[in-house]
Amino acid sequence: MANKWLFITGTDTDVGKTLVATGLLAASAKAGLRSAAIKPIAAGCEDTGAGLQNDDALQLQAASSHPLPYQQVNPVALEAAIAPHIAAEEQGKTLSASRLVGYCRGLAMLPVDLLLVEGAGGWRVPLNNRETLADVARELNCSVVIVVGLRLGCLNHALLTAEAVRRDGLPIAGWVGNIIDPQMPRLDENIATLKRLFNEPCLGIVPRLADPSPEQVGDYVSLPTEFEA
Repeated sequence: MANKWLFITGTDTDVGKTLVATGLLAASAKAGLRSAAIKPIAAGCEDTGAGLQNDDALQLQAASSHPLPYQQVNPVALEAAIAPHIAAEEQGKTLSASRLVGYCRGLAMLPVDLLLVEGAGGWRVPLNNRETLADVARELNCSVVIVVGLRLGCLNHALLTAEAVRRDGLPIAGWVGNIIDPQMPRLDENIATLKRLFNEPCLGIVPRLADPSPEQVGDYVSLPTEFEA
């Protein structure tokens, strides 16, 4: 059993991290791999009667091939849809990278081939005055997939994110473009620019889909080479 960590980050919030993450989980299932996913911290949770739950985490839970209870998929659930460290402070909670890493490592003994960790927002989202979510990925020694929200301004955001990941010493397994604005001026030219300037492979371009399922998104993305069966 070889557990492999894959961290999904984005160039910003609402760029399609969960969309791409569930697509990668579907692609792994299609390849015959076993997977589990965790979103260690999520802001913007709603009281479902079974406690605070987050829609992104529920999607990860449903797309994973190895079933997990919700609390394991999303151990830190915050109600307000704001920066996690602010939401946690308002709920009287203290966030730390070591605590979130501990939740993730709780999955390490599962009989799976792929352990997917979805971040919150972008790479440098604060947890407290000293740590960011990047510290979680570093402690786990994850390979990283960058989800690029394809809209005006994405080139700068994508290149800065990649620079930060590399500076933190982690390998970028690849990047996925998610078309947020189909009317983006010079969309094809922007995609071509990203392919030229990234050293790492493009794992797919996801079009704007009306009601996407993980399986549908999985048809547009490829697993990083190191995770192929």
